Amino acid sequence: MAAVAAAVVVLAGAGTWTAVASDDAPAVRRADRVMDVGDGVRIDTSYFTAGPDGRRPAVLLGHGFGGSKNDVRRQAEDLARDGYAVLTWSARGFGKSTGRIGLNDPEGEVADVSRLIDWLADRPEVELDRAGDPRVGMAGASYGGAIALLTAGHDDRVDAVAPAITYFDLADALFPDGVFKKLWAGIFVNTGGGCARFEPALCEMYERVAESGTPDEDARALLRARSPSAVADRIDVPALLLQGQSDSLFPLGQADAAARAIRANGAPVAVDWIAGGHDGGDPETSRVQARVRAWFDRYLKEDEGADTGPAFRVTRTGGVDSTDGRAQLRGASADRYPGLDGGGTSLPLTGREQSFANPAGANPPAVSALPGLGGSGGLAQLSSLGVGVSLDFPGQHARFESAPLPGDLRITGSPTVTVRVKSTGKDAVLFGKVYDVGPDGRQQVLPSQLVAPVRVEGAEAGKDVTLTLPAVDHEVRKGHRLRLVLASTDLGYASPAAPATYTVSLKSGLTVPAAPGVTTAAAPLPAWVWWLPAAGAVTALALLLTGRRRTAATPPDPALADVPLQITGLSKRYARSADRYAVQDLSFRVEKGQVLGLLGPNGAGKTTTLRMLMGLIKPDAGEIRVFGHAVRPGAPVLSRVGAFVEGAGFLPHLSGRENLELYWRATGRPPEDAHLDEALRIAGLGGALARAVRTYSQGMRQRLAIAQAMLGLPDLLILDEPTNGLDPPQIREMREVMIRYAAAGRTVIVSSHLLAEVEQSCTHLVVMDRGRLVQAGPVHEIVGSGDTLLVGTEEPVDEPLAEKVAALPGVASAVRTDEGLLVRLDAGGTAPRLVAELVRLEVPVASVGPHRRLEDAFLTLIGGSA
Repeated sequence: MAAVAAAVVVLAGAGTWTAVASDDAPAVRRADRVMDVGDGVRIDTSYFTAGPDGRRPAVLLGHGFGGSKNDVRRQAEDLARDGYAVLTWSARGFGKSTGRIGLNDPEGEVADVSRLIDWLADRPEVELDRAGDPRVGMAGASYGGAIALLTAGHDDRVDAVAPAITYFDLADALFPDGVFKKLWAGIFVNTGGGCARFEPALCEMYERVAESGTPDEDARALLRARSPSAVADRIDVPALLLQGQSDSLFPLGQADAAARAIRANGAPVAVDWIAGGHDGGDPETSRVQARVRAWFDRYLKEDEGADTGPAFRVTRTGGVDSTDGRAQLRGASADRYPGLDGGGTSLPLTGREQSFANPAGANPPAVSALPGLGGSGGLAQLSSLGVGVSLDFPGQHARFESAPLPGDLRITGSPTVTVRVKSTGKDAVLFGKVYDVGPDGRQQVLPSQLVAPVRVEGAEAGKDVTLTLPAVDHEVRKGHRLRLVLASTDLGYASPAAPATYTVSLKSGLTVPAAPGVTTAAAPLPAWVWWLPAAGAVTALALLLTGRRRTAATPPDPALADVPLQITGLSKRYARSADRYAVQDLSFRVEKGQVLGLLGPNGAGKTTTLRMLMGLIKPDAGEIRVFGHAVRPGAPVLSRVGAFVEGAGFLPHLSGRENLELYWRATGRPPEDAHLDEALRIAGLGGALARAVRTYSQGMRQRLAIAQAMLGLPDLLILDEPTNGLDPPQIREMREVMIRYAAAGRTVIVSSHLLAEVEQSCTHLVVMDRGRLVQAGPVHEIVGSGDTLLVGTEEPVDEPLAEKVAALPGVASAVRTDEGLLVRLDAGGTAPRLVAELVRLEVPVASVGPHRRLEDAFLTLIGGSA
């Protein structure tokens, strides 16, 4: 109680402080207006200010492609509170603005921004450098970042820029080394609302290149004219360049080109490689926006005390936070930007000359990144944790490997290699990538899921080509190898449709940039390091003062030592309810060798019962004993229980066997206790165990999940809906797996909605409804306890005879069937009396038996429990 009281005081104080701070923050004023920029185009804008009257610097905030001014409203409000006049707008063709999309056309979108600057120059709140020239900075991500750079090159009134995850040369971004980035280009057009929403020249260019699969010089020229690189010699303002590592659309090379150009003009430049990007990952929103504010404080407010951060910073992934599963991020920095080729180390590669195919239609394509699937969790960022989706098809790539590394190696920049390429066609298109390969040679990860395309013209006679591979920041561990792969196809790009054979050989080793001047910051101590000891001391003192002692564990019951499961008087109330039960007074017993089906409609309490059985939640009353031991969270007896609840997570790039071995190692138990081969034999996966899990069908994944639950051959196996998503042959295989497992004297409990499968695979049933037990017992007793009998006859029964049977005492109805008669008895009818009457009527009886499926029995049982 003392600890609780102290916590309440602390939290109340924090809440009061937050409220006061919020009240002290200046209110933000917003004015919405539509501006006519000429040619019938109207631009929708919002203007934000806060605090007292007086002049202040202005900031223009651009939005990403496909978005609108509303996407940056929160950042605009924060900057307004920080003492800036902030103007946001929806670019042409987006939001409520009119006009066609011009991809930041200097005569369209860039001219629009110059008119917005004109408007700011007339505002009484905005600080002026001179008449008509407001003090103004620009920021934005992707499309909004490019317009910031472009405007800085076209309009010298811009004083500072902070673009994020954007391009410097759009032609190079969409046509890298002459290869069409078809998937991202298609996403662009689709996000913009279709080709007709773009300027006609852009639409015609896209359709031409998409049809041919090859960018021409006119297409490159059109995009370059709308790129910051076209005005590179005129961008001479302080620039904070934030670029994403998880980005197959605008990779790190785009920021590198911008940094070199702007620095050459004599302007201050800082480069920040963030964890996220267009392929997902952590966008580090709070940190990024704080750094942007500091950058503007220094170069717009001229606050020389503002901390603008290091000249170069890169976010690195340092494992996973065990409390929430998030990747842990740490910053590394240097006092100068190293570029993409700093401090190179040459690693020899081995591998003979290799020939491989470019298949007809370039199909199936290899997979590196998954463009546009940023919501998938940022696989590019997770590659640093050993997770990836890369796939290279046999016969469609060549590969060369380094020796195992003698020590850890940090790659920061773009590796390079020279190879000789020969093609049976005129040109060759190759996709280069460098994998981090584990010591066993099988586990490989593609850093940041990036690939570098290259078009080799005139390759028929053979040609030496130096490949600049994707820029990454990735640590390769001691004992790992680097694997250079040159593939003929890639999902994100257009490859020649004509079949060809490429022959590749090495001409140099792999040069790897290391950037030794970049140092990683020490990991900060989490907040709980400071408050947890004090909280622990307070809690201990409270326990001592109240004299409370832990209750001794319930001793095992020797009489139940051989009973897999006994549940007695089990009850669990719904949260915050005193009289509504998820499970109430449930009791049943399971013996060795049984396959027990746990049945009940939705809301019957099955899942709650299983959770209590596995020690995941505590019951409010009653007890559960597994082999005589009471179940509680963390009880040692739970090591004899294996469980599969709906689905298991597997690493897709590992084989089935590797996933199971990794899971077992995580338990900390000896390898010989896993009985891996026996569990696999029962699961019946065969040769599929050596294949990557990403190639598995749903049925194979389900069997692998059951094999995982069987590791250690637990005496009690719990399966919750094991046949979900399986087709009939897979369901039959799953049934056989359960039967084989129980046949060895172990016990299986299965919860399922497929009553026909339960009837065929289970020996016993427990039927629940509304948290209570309805019936328990062998399947044949529950199914056979119905009041409908099937009378088999040696020959068909005619209608008059059926009517005589229906009129017999104790018979409610009699219906002819192909097999004979279906007779339903009433309350006074019995099977022996019916047989005697049938013989008297000279009915040619061949057999008499119950006629009821489990479905009938189940519906009868739950219907009668209301």
